[in-house]
Amino acid sequence: MLQTTNTILMIRPVNFRMNEQTAVNNYYQKVLGSVLPETVNTKAQQEFDAYVEKLRGIGVNVVVVSDTEESDTPDSIFPNNWISFHENGTVSLYPMFAENRRLERREDILDVLEQQGFVIKDIVDYTSAEEANVFLEGTGSVILDRENRKAYCALSARADEDLFVEFCEDFEYTPVIFTAYQTVQGKRKAIYHTNVMMCLGETFAVICLDSIDDKKERKNVMAHLKESGKEIIAITEAQVNHFAGNMLQVRGGDNRLYLVMSQAAYNALTTDQIARLEKHNKIVTSSLDTIEACGGGSARCMMAEVFLPKS
Repeated sequence: MLQTTNTILMIRPVNFRMNEQTAVNNYYQKVLGSVLPETVNTKAQQEFDAYVEKLRGIGVNVVVVSDTEESDTPDSIFPNNWISFHENGTVSLYPMFAENRRLERREDILDVLEQQGFVIKDIVDYTSAEEANVFLEGTGSVILDRENRKAYCALSARADEDLFVEFCEDFEYTPVIFTAYQTVQGKRKAIYHTNVMMCLGETFAVICLDSIDDKKERKNVMAHLKESGKEIIAITEAQVNHFAGNMLQVRGGDNRLYLVMSQAAYNALTTDQIARLEKHNKIVTSSLDTIEACGGGSARCMMAEVFLPKS
C-alpha cells in the first residue's frame, strides 16, 4: 500500500465565497467585508490556477474538473470532504454537515476519472447518515495511514465516532480516536476537521499535540505514530491557525516526494521545523490567502487523492 499518490483531483471554483452554513463550526473562516463577492471568486480562481500550475510543474497528474453554475456550492474547491479513492478500486462517498455542501457530490466526476483510465469497481456510500444528522467528512475528518492501516480521527460535529468505526471496519483500518480543540473567544471548541491539525507523510507526522487536551488520548496518538515509525514534528496552535497542519505529501515526477502547503503555512513554520520536514521531502508552497480566509481550508483540503488502479 502506498501512502502517497501522483494523481490528484481538484475542483475549480465557479462561485467561491465564505459559506455561511459551514461558518457555524469552522472558526478559521473570516468575513472579508471590504471585498466584493466577484473579487473573492476571481482571486480564488487565480490562486487555484497558480496552485495547479505549481503541482503540474513538479510532475503531479492534476485532474481539474470545473464546478457548475447550476448549484450553490461555495465550498466545491474542497472535494476531499465528500469523496475518497482507494487502491482496491473502491470510491467512498461521505455525509456532509452543511446542506449546500451535499450538492458538491457529482457522478460525472467519476466518469471523468474513468475516461482517464482509472478503474472504479465499487462505491461505498455513507451519505444516508445525513438523514440522522450524522457526518464524517472524508479525508478532512479521517487521516489515513495507508501503509500501516491506521486511521486517525478527531471527533467533532463533522466526525461521528460510530460512523468512523464503521468506515474503519469496511476499509480494514485500525481506528485511532481523539478530540482536538482550539481556543475560540476564551473557550475550548472542537476543531472541525482532523486535517487542519494533522498531516501524515510516509516517514513523519506533523501534528498539533497541544490541541489534544486529554493526556491519555494524546499519549495514545503518539504511541501509534511511533509504532508506525513516524518522526513526530509538533506544531503549535498558533501555527494551526495559519494552516500549518493542512499539508499533503504527494508523489511528483521521477517518483520524488513533495510536501505541499500554502505560503501562509510555510511562513508560520520555524527554521527547525522546515529543516526537519526537508529531510523527508522537498517543500512546495502556493499562496492561498483568499481561499484560506473565506473557505477556512487550505492546500490539503483542495486535493482529493486518487489511488484507484488503472486499466
